[in-house]
Order: sequence, then C-alpha cells, then structure tokens
Amino acid sequence: MSEGAQGGTAAAEGEGALRRSLKNRHIQLIALGGAIGTGLFYGSSDSISLAGPSILLAYLIGGFLTFMIVRALSEMSVEDPRAGAFSYYATRYWSKRAGFVSGWNYWFNYILVSMVELSVVGSFVNYWFPGIPAWVSAAFFLVVITSANLLGVKKFGEFEFWFAIIKITAVIAMIVGGLAVIMLALPTDSGIPASFANLFALDGGFLPNGLMEQRPDGQWTGLLMALAVVMFSFGGTELIGVTAGETEDPRRTIPKATNGIIWRILVFYLCALGVIMAVVPWDTLDGQVSPFVRIFDSVGVHAAAGILNFVCLTAVMSVYNSGLYANSRMLYSLAHQGNAPAYLKRLSRRGVPAAGVLTSAGVTVVAVVVVFLWPEFAFNYLMSIATISAIINWTIIMVTQLRFRRAVAAGRGPGELAGLTGKEAVDRIQFKLPFARVMPYLVLAFLACVVVAMCFSPSYRVAVIVGPVWLAVLLVAYQLTQRRE
Repeated sequence: MSEGAQGGTAAAEGEGALRRSLKNRHIQLIALGGAIGTGLFYGSSDSISLAGPSILLAYLIGGFLTFMIVRALSEMSVEDPRAGAFSYYATRYWSKRAGFVSGWNYWFNYILVSMVELSVVGSFVNYWFPGIPAWVSAAFFLVVITSANLLGVKKFGEFEFWFAIIKITAVIAMIVGGLAVIMLALPTDSGIPASFANLFALDGGFLPNGLMEQRPDGQWTGLLMALAVVMFSFGGTELIGVTAGETEDPRRTIPKATNGIIWRILVFYLCALGVIMAVVPWDTLDGQVSPFVRIFDSVGVHAAAGILNFVCLTAVMSVYNSGLYANSRMLYSLAHQGNAPAYLKRLSRRGVPAAGVLTSAGVTVVAVVVVFLWPEFAFNYLMSIATISAIINWTIIMVTQLRFRRAVAAGRGPGELAGLTGKEAVDRIQFKLPFARVMPYLVLAFLACVVVAMCFSPSYRVAVIVGPVWLAVLLVAYQLTQRRE
C-alpha cells in the first residue's frame, strides 16, 4: 500500500469521534439547497439570454452529467464513508499528491465562494436598513454562522434544512404563480399572452441562438455557451460525499439522497425557467429585474422585491453555512492524510473539528477584507480560480473513481470488499456508477468541452488562463510541504 493510502487509512481510523447525526432529510436538503441560490433568483436571466428556451435542454444535459459525477462519488462514499470524501479517496486510491491538490483546491474554492457571498450580504440588509455599513452585516453573519457550526453537526444540519426550505418555498410559489397566470389567461406587462407556446413560437423558436454563434458585438451565445453557466449552477451537490462521515446509516442514506437530489434539482430548474419563459418573453429579460419579481408582479404581488430580498439573504447564509461545514471537514481529513497541520485534527466535545471551523472562518475574514479593499481584483481574478476549481474538483472525482474500481478488482477495496478480486469484487459494490466502463470518460470529455466553451466567454476566459497557474501553485505547495517532512 502506498504512503498516500496509509495516510488515508489513518484518517479513517481517527474519525470515531465524529458524530453520525445527519439524517436523510438533512442530506437531501443540504445538497438541494446548495444548488439553488442567488444565481437562480437573479442570474437566471443571463443564462436565458445565452440560449433562449433551449436553456432547458442545457440544464437537462448538465443535470445528467452532474448526476453521474455525484454517483461516482457516492459509489466510493457508500463503501468507505469518510470525512473529506474525494480528498480522502484521491489520497488512498491515487496518490498523496492528488489528495493534497483535491482537498486544498476544494477548501480554497469554498473560501472564495464564502468571500463573495459575505461581501454582498450587506446589499440585502441595506434594502431594509440602508444606514448599516456593509462590513457590519458581513461580520454579524460570519459570527452567527461560525457559532452555529461550532454547536455540532446536527445543529448545522437543522440550520441548512430550514435555509433550504425557504428557498424551495420561494421557487414553488413562483411556479404556482406563473401557472396561475398561464391557466387563467391573466394579462401580463409584456402584452404577449402567457403560454408555453412562447417557448417555441417567439422569434428564433426553441433554439434562437443555435448551438453557438457570435453576435455583432463579438459576444458568443448559443446552447454550448450556456452549458458553462449551467454546470456551475449545480455546484454544491458534491456535499453529499462530504457529509458521508457524519451520516446515519450511510449505506442506506447516501444512495437514497443521491438518487433523489438530481431529479429534484432538474424539476426546480426546468419547471421554474419553463414557467418564467412562458409568462415573460425570454428576449425581454434584461437582467435589471429578477425574473422571479416579474412573475410575482404579474399576479399582483408587488411586495415581490422585498420577499425575494429575504430569500436571497437566506441563500447567502446557506452558502456560507455549507461552505464552512465542508471546509472544516476537508481540513480535518487533510490533517489525517498528512497534508495539513496536525492541529486541524482536533475535535471539540461535540465532535466538531473546531480548529478547522475557526481556521476557515479566519481566512474568510481576510478574503472579505480583500473584497472590500480591492473589489475589481477580487472578482476578476480570485473568482476565476473558484470557477476553474470546480472543473478541477469534478475531474479528480472521476479519475479517482476509475482508480477505485481498479483497486477493488485488485483486492485492495475497503470494508467488505477487502480481499475480494476481479469481477466478484466489483459485483459486490452496493451503489454502482451506471455505465461505469464508459461514463467516467464521457464526463471527462464533457468537462473538457465546457473548458473549451469558457475560452469564448470574456467572463470565463480568465478562469481558463488562471486554472493551470493555480494547479502549478498547488503542486509546488505540495512539494514544499514534503521537503519539510
């Protein structure tokens, strides 16, 4: 067994104090809530402008491929449920270097995402209380969420459950309101009768911008360009794997949560966007007003902006709550692998990796200060790292799954698979990735196509440039840590 595998095993043996308190309802809502955020409530008009009604097809394709990524991760999590998930698996089945890159890449990604969420929380608070400085709002919510994470994993799960319920209720209310406009033939502010026929009858039809075409202003649009935006909408679903080490009965809960989460996300995205484009002509969505506000306004709920502001505030808190949880568990796992300082192994009396929680919160404070002082630098460059790191993370998950299968077939599988070899061992895997012989390669090819599409977008192009540099930084950092040992 390699040094990395030994480190992974040590991590596994040291996790007894983590509390398996997360139930299926927690896992379902954690992953579902992570994929429904301000991007859907405010940013959906941008994705619609790229592909028109065919954005529904983009979400269908992206959702299926994301489901395969989560299934690959869940295949390993069911057999070997550990804190740190893909970082631990990369260490054990690939190499210690791969575990280092995977874990620190994911940790830094969530630091940056948390940074952006906390930096904009002030704008939502200022909607009601314009006199409160943005940094005060950021500091308040950082302290509240950090304190909640220190109370224990069950408290975290409850917080995230109710945050997600609020967002889901808002989406359902919008869908019901939009359907009422359509079925009752209520007048709309666009002057065009609300109908699902608008998905096909308006200028350009269902695929108005084709697969990919360039506008006169030089911007690229089309179905393929929309895929890059869509894939990042599904970020956060991999939290199912991160929670595996603290889940009640993971062999039952993880498969149930995994199979349920993707179709629910697709229903929410497909139904929500389908209703939006049926009520509001897609080519009138200019991004100045949330599509959700337009729907509520259409049914006479003129307090929609205030309602949506509250929903987005809870969405921001939800993202930071999930990010802090994931980061603390990732640091805990990295420390057991020998890829992070040993003090991060420490657990509180409640079974919480408190050192990881406080370290992640402290670094987030520094990142938020950077945003307030140099916003242009932070959003143009730091967020580009967050963008490409998602691709890096998903790629490592798929490659690790391939190596996991080879390890199982060679008799080096975990738990009940240990000692079994060949087809007998593979057949004993409880929750298999569908079409496992070809699916990892199909997902990797799809992710490569997304990167190519990003090269044509000014918003994402910098991420493609920064990505190799970021990988080089991680690899150099790994080499430096090895020299100190």
